[in-house]
Amino acid sequence: MYNLKITTSTLALLSSLTIAPVLAETTTQGYYKIDLAHSSVTFSVKHLGTSEMVGRFNTIEGHFTLAPKGRSNLKVSIATASVDTNHKKRDKHLRSPDFFNAKQYPKMTFTSSKVSFRNGKPSMITGKLSLHGKTKSVRFHLNSIGAGADPWGGYRAGYRATTVIKRSNYGMNFMQGGIGDNIKITLNIEAIKQ
Repeated sequence: MYNLKITTSTLALLSSLTIAPVLAETTTQGYYKIDLAHSSVTFSVKHLGTSEMVGRFNTIEGHFTLAPKGRSNLKVSIATASVDTNHKKRDKHLRSPDFFNAKQYPKMTFTSSKVSFRNGKPSMITGKLSLHGKTKSVRFHLNSIGAGADPWGGYRAGYRATTVIKRSNYGMNFMQGGIGDNIKITLNIEAIKQ
């Protein structure tokens, strides 16, 4: 039988060891490539005024640079044919000319023009969203999720970016009224420093 005595200092040490891996550090400056396996683009839209339909895009690529003095930037490219709402018939319709017209416009892209910082962290990204043959200014609100070394010797950073666009601004007017005009877009990005 062992006599186990737990002191306050022992508890503090155990607590710090348990919490330390979860604590997020400030992302280090540099060039990052988006990790597709751990990133996603989702969207939601009202349907018939009674519910909210959620979908995603399964193919996303891009990169960003985190740098001082206004040199930070982000570029993301999304394959419109990768739209996925967990309903094959609807997904086929979404790829048609009524919506994304994936054959004519296979990519939607976002390219930043300005990255704003708050308390040393990026908080807002302004840029151009090209979709369905039209390009409009869009502003994403940005939240830093975390950053740090990964188990394979690399360095990763994660962000969530959200915005709301009007699909009518991009010429996507099919079934207005039944399907909402406002589309909420969320980018969950995990990126690896190069």
